[in-house]
Amino acid sequence: MPERLFVCTPSKLGAYTDCPRRYRYSYVDRPAPPKGPPWAHNSLGASVHTALKNWYALAPDRRRPEVLATLLKGTWVREGYRDDEQERDAFRRALSWLESYVAGLDPADEPVGVERVVAVKTAVLAFNGRTDRIDSRPGPDGRPELVIVDYKTGRTGLDGDDARGSQALALYAYAAERVFRRPCRRVELHHLPTGTVAAHEHSPESLQRQLTRAEDTARDIMAAERAVADGADPDEAFPTEPGPRCGWCDYRRTCPAGARAPGKDPWAAVDRPAEPVADQG
Repeated sequence: MPERLFVCTPSKLGAYTDCPRRYRYSYVDRPAPPKGPPWAHNSLGASVHTALKNWYALAPDRRRPEVLATLLKGTWVREGYRDDEQERDAFRRALSWLESYVAGLDPADEPVGVERVVAVKTAVLAFNGRTDRIDSRPGPDGRPELVIVDYKTGRTGLDGDDARGSQALALYAYAAERVFRRPCRRVELHHLPTGTVAAHEHSPESLQRQLTRAEDTARDIMAAERAVADGADPDEAFPTEPGPRCGWCDYRRTCPAGARAPGKDPWAAVDRPAEPVADQG
């Protein structure tokens, strides 16, 4: 019998790459261990992402800056903040990011996809992921090509290396090219707090390298899952990789190694100045 495909999203692959133990708590253990409290930076990021999705859902003649406050209020997630004052400050910041960002957009432009799911199967993977936005722009030869756009509201200092090294963006591009049957090589990280864009132009070879990495990760995960099913110690099959990320982990209180790391307050990443944190979108 052929080996089953590994069904995955970028976040599922990333969980294992960051820490196999976190992957186990999220996707293997049932019932799953309880998570910690919601994170304010996740709430902030989700609110901004949904507001932009709803902005594109409007008719072009209604895509005006003055609608942004209403859109953001309608999508605002209140969880994780220290108090009302911090939440109000975060809302004001988010609104200013959105106003600055849409000022650089042409309201008449219609993306190929907004919050669009793309999927592809390989010999190892059944991959699917939801892209923030897929644009169509003229390529070097003048023919339309697809561009993957990913919004970021977290840490600063994103550059071309972040775009180049993002496995998620590369997999989105690989899948989008096959779904729409049009070239998709350019990936962009749009950092709303600073108004900067970090971009990278992939080649077919670099996309293949990222795909190979993802398939290798999938094989490691499936081998660990089989080992546990065959009676192996789950802690050995899915080891912990202690580090700075432990303080931000949803399962810090469950994981013995993570519990030894100083915990972060749920609102820490939205304090001024924001403390560096792994970007959540």
